[in-house]
Amino acid sequence: MQKGHGAMKNWKRRTILITGGAGFIGSNLAERLLQEPDTRVRVFDNLSRPGVEHNLLWLQGLADSDRLEFVQGDVRDPSDVYAASADADEIFHLAAQVAVTTSIDDPRMDFEVNAAGTFHVLEAARRAGRRPFVLFTSTNKVYGSLYGVPVKVSGSRYVAESPGFHGVNESEALDFHSPYGCSKGAADQYVRDYARIYDLPTVVFRMSCIAGPRQFGTEDQGWVAHFLYSVLERRPITIYGDGFQVRDILQVHDLVDGMMAARSAQGRTAGEVYNLGGGPERAVSIVEMLDAIQEETGLAPVLQYDDVRPGDQPLYISDTSKLTLHTGWKPRRSCRETLKAIHDFWSGNRALLQHQRQAAIQGEVSDLVAEEVA
Repeated sequence: MQKGHGAMKNWKRRTILITGGAGFIGSNLAERLLQEPDTRVRVFDNLSRPGVEHNLLWLQGLADSDRLEFVQGDVRDPSDVYAASADADEIFHLAAQVAVTTSIDDPRMDFEVNAAGTFHVLEAARRAGRRPFVLFTSTNKVYGSLYGVPVKVSGSRYVAESPGFHGVNESEALDFHSPYGCSKGAADQYVRDYARIYDLPTVVFRMSCIAGPRQFGTEDQGWVAHFLYSVLERRPITIYGDGFQVRDILQVHDLVDGMMAARSAQGRTAGEVYNLGGGPERAVSIVEMLDAIQEETGLAPVLQYDDVRPGDQPLYISDTSKLTLHTGWKPRRSCRETLKAIHDFWSGNRALLQHQRQAAIQGEVSDLVAEEVA
């Protein structure tokens, strides 16, 4: 691995920067980009998330150092970001603090990573003078609890009371609920405005539930993988609320397809915001996903229940028609295919996943003990 800015060289070929490039989405995106000729992929990551160093090693096995460059840095440090962005032709800004619970425990860190970190990326892109394409991954949490979408229980899920509801589109009112929603929402709006004010070709993806291989899965982030791994490990799963909450699942490779489509059509997509998820056809409730996991594994989940988390959306389904209209993109992989892909990743990396998840659990316990002692 290469450390710091000295790793960067003067390359004539197209250079693509991925912040958070060793993470779940970043590593899948990097794999796709490495298939393109005359492209150099620069992975920028601070390696703080458990397990991502293994994603980096996997990527380094796919390409030689002439095609793949690793820079260890942090988006909270503007000098790191400016150096990594100086010669970038495209920037995919994925680095983030991703958990609502963490944002509540440490809102300053959440702000510094998500809001300030995104500002550093935008300023680096502006100051470089190259007008790089910039794609930012935002979140459906910018829409808050969606009180404007009344729901009722139907069978094993929540459904909208309005029969005309086909998903949340980009005209939905912003309602930042939780420090995480505030930090990502502020960043989201900065990215959009840099297209208007500075003529940078930026795109915002407000994403729903993304799942797939190379996802390590924890209770706070990557819940589909977390549920599957917990069942395979015979660990109990905590359901917050009644389990009828609905999310639309998008396979990570379909997300990468969407990123490539937005990039290819940037004459149309620049300055735009898009909701990204699996849509109505890939919408499932928590209890329905648990049933699918039991069918996939042959193992019954062990469940325990707790109160609903603040700001949780009982029903979120993305209306992705705007991206389809502008680029022709559509999701192709079903929820069952996504679940099988995660299961296959588990089967090939079982020891690694169990070790990383156990380390994460022990880290959470250590943090709790430290807080109690303090």
